[in-house]
Amino acid sequence: MPAGRRRIGANPWIWHSPVTDRALEAVLPRLAGWGFDCAELPLEQPGDWQPAAAAKLLDDSGLAPAAVVAVLPPERGLVRTEPPAVRATQDYLRRCVDAAREIGAPVVAGPMYAAVGRTWRMDADERAAAYAEWRDNIAPVVAHAAAAGVLLAVEPLNRYETSLLNTVAQTVAALDGLPAETIGVALDTYHQNIEEHSLPGAVRAAAGRIVHVQVCANDRGAPGTDHLDWPGFLDALDEAGYRGPLCIESFTAHNATIAVAASVWRALAPSQDAIAVDGLAFLRRVSGAGPPG
Repeated sequence: MPAGRRRIGANPWIWHSPVTDRALEAVLPRLAGWGFDCAELPLEQPGDWQPAAAAKLLDDSGLAPAAVVAVLPPERGLVRTEPPAVRATQDYLRRCVDAAREIGAPVVAGPMYAAVGRTWRMDADERAAAYAEWRDNIAPVVAHAAAAGVLLAVEPLNRYETSLLNTVAQTVAALDGLPAETIGVALDTYHQNIEEHSLPGAVRAAAGRIVHVQVCANDRGAPGTDHLDWPGFLDALDEAGYRGPLCIESFTAHNATIAVAASVWRALAPSQDAIAVDGLAFLRRVSGAGPPG
């Protein structure tokens, strides 16, 4: 089992979308009260929450900012899309970087390449060309992140949400030539459970480029209420040298927009609170470290 106490975080998407200042006011103190160490802050649209207010809420709650999470709806993308959409997406991602810098988050994470739900077929040459196009279009954002001291974490998604980056190996290949000190991989157990032969294998494939890690059950419920190889996954993260937090990301079926986007058609736990509370207890237990003393 991994040694030492891991930092555990949660994403307000468990309860709310979009995540606004008011949502953060409600959620962050509760996360702190349950014993979380940090929180992800998704930024669906610039202005959903104000960085100065969010930073104060985090500080008042005693939570560290784990990451700003970027979102790519249909109008955003950096591959096989029109130049105005590319420019708008680059600007949006720069705004995410700026928000991360302002709240003190070390990472911007998400599928920062194509709109979630957009798929198309590619042969090997077309895929290589798409990766090259993406590298060209993400490069200005990488430079902006480097100047801001923020890391970018690129998240591969399952085959139903994208056809561009499904596996860790594809993501590492797409990253080839981009600076490892600024941009790497975001792992998400939900997607890796679908696309990889094993969770430990996915971690090993990303070793050296893991920037951020999101966790949930195989059905997006509470970690531990599932069949996933959590001890193997956590051991592999230790072996890969990942020292960052594990952030529980899930969604609510009660918000029509996010339920459709994430294909959440039923309750994933007895309550949304249970996804966070039960997941936190399990992750503390399986990592061999109890709650903060």
